[in-house]
Amino acid sequence: MSFFDGFPVMDADTLTALKKAIDGGFRAFTREFGATVEDFFLPLRSFLIFVERLLVTTPWPVVLVVIAGLVYLASRSWRLVAGAVVALLAIGYFGMWEDTMRTLAMIVVATLMSVAIGIPLGILMAWSAKARAVMLPVLDVMQTMPSFVYLIPVVMLLGIGKVPGLIAVVIYAAPPIIRLTNLGIRLVDKDVLEAADAFGASTWQKLGKVQLPLALPTIMAGINQTIMAALSMVVVASMIGVQGLGQPVLKAIANQYFTLGVFNGFAIVGIAIIFDRTSQAFGRRLQKHREAEHA
Repeated sequence: MSFFDGFPVMDADTLTALKKAIDGGFRAFTREFGATVEDFFLPLRSFLIFVERLLVTTPWPVVLVVIAGLVYLASRSWRLVAGAVVALLAIGYFGMWEDTMRTLAMIVVATLMSVAIGIPLGILMAWSAKARAVMLPVLDVMQTMPSFVYLIPVVMLLGIGKVPGLIAVVIYAAPPIIRLTNLGIRLVDKDVLEAADAFGASTWQKLGKVQLPLALPTIMAGINQTIMAALSMVVVASMIGVQGLGQPVLKAIANQYFTLGVFNGFAIVGIAIIFDRTSQAFGRRLQKHREAEHA
């Protein structure tokens, strides 16, 4: 051991040996279990390809009408519907429709995965102090670790392609829904829970009929943040072969194509605004509905 300003520093040879041991162990794991891991994610890959093909091959007027309908059902706002339609028409007019649909497929699947993983983990954190103590540092690491670092182990295990990019997006996007599900359930009024106990409700009945409904606006805020985080990973995921709006942006950076980067960047911003405004409006509607029920 040597010392620098009074602090012990690991010997350079020891540090190098440690790094080589860790890297060698991970490579050995990849060679031994890489094929098994790939097989495990085959259903996910098939689902992602299905959603992508569905969006890309469906005629654009049909996709436009479906998206407009979903925006209206969630927000009940014709102004928001008009904005979404104009944004999507502009994306198509400038020749970015197919890339946008590929990105949309990635975001939809990543969000579904994040919700499927995040809500149960958030419930577990709300129920168990031990689980919360374990999960909080993990979530801190997931949110603060540079997103490029996620690509290294994923690519070593699964190579280049859609699934590695999807996994990297989910790792980065899942923490908000986990945190806000935990927060929403923990903030449910204790008097309401005591009333449910007085009526003889079981733990699962309290969860399904009291805690989750009351926490739903907070959970929706978590879904909103998850979608935004997933969109922010679009360009990073394009570095490992994920098709969509990120690849033209990456090409623009590499070749200094200013207009190409700006156009595709605005397309990403347009999708982000549609998702953001729609999910926020839906969350507000849920909040008003719950307040009306308890009025």
